[in-house]
Amino acid sequence: MKKNSFTILDENGKEKVYDVLFTFSSEETNHDYIVYTDNSLDEEGNVQVFASIYHKNEEHSKLEPIETDKEWKIIDTILKTIQEELQDKN
Repeated sequence: MKKNSFTILDENGKEKVYDVLFTFSSEETNHDYIVYTDNSLDEEGNVQVFASIYHKNEEHSKLEPIETDKEWKIIDTILKTIQEELQDKN
């Protein structure tokens, strides 16, 4: 992983670059998370954002899926808070 981006090979072996939006650790779940984007847009014109579990102390950490509603709630709350803060600045 480079400083603010990383590359993943997709199912066809093609490299895809993602920009890291932020990372955080949760004491509640005892996991480290990475939130990132490929800057593509969804059907509604919003930038698509992804999140995964990662191991911050490993140089080539494998991204793991987030599988619980509890974890998604934590990530969703953080994203909403950041979005509100950005809106307040504008």
